[in-house]
Amino acid sequence: MGRGAHGAQGLARVAVVVRAGAAPLWWSGVAATGFGALPPGVGGRRIGVLAGAAMFIVAAAVVPLVRRRRYVVLARAATRAGKYDVLQDRAVTVRNWRRGHRWWLLLAFAAALGSAFAIPAAGGMLLAGLGTGLRLKAAWIGRRERAGQTLLWVRVDWLGRRGGRPVGKAVKGLRGTGVAAGDAAPGGARRRSAALV
Repeated sequence: MGRGAHGAQGLARVAVVVRAGAAPLWWSGVAATGFGALPPGVGGRRIGVLAGAAMFIVAAAVVPLVRRRRYVVLARAATRAGKYDVLQDRAVTVRNWRRGHRWWLLLAFAAALGSAFAIPAAGGMLLAGLGTGLRLKAAWIGRRERAGQTLLWVRVDWLGRRGGRPVGKAVKGLRGTGVAAGDAAPGGARRRSAALV
């Protein structure tokens, strides 16, 4: 969805885009870790698990920091969403991201399984760490949204073909709304009230 009537724009929540990959990466990482622990591998299970734990920690720590400065700059300069702007549902944003990245997710899962024959479980733990890092990044965005009482949105047509670059080069700025707008809470999780309906 791009520009509509009255110059309106289709807007997707920044935190939802960031969070969209967390669950598939986490669960594929858990599955790959379980299956990857079965073969003894070249390095042995103990070395594999220790290496995987280190990669998990590094990934979970580094991912939230990637492009953080650009997030901060764009968030500070965010303009108010227009009256006719269309706020994309959380489920649509998540579905678009996962469709756009499904082959990458499958390749990452296959690579994690294949790496188990060299270093058991390590590849799966790396995937899980990436998923954890994305969730932590979304939580950090949520804290900024709560502090500023402003939800951050990005134009859908600026997200790229895979729908997953909320602060990519094509993004010229972000839009802001009040914290009650849309169907996702600060940080991109489902609103509790909406989940009960």
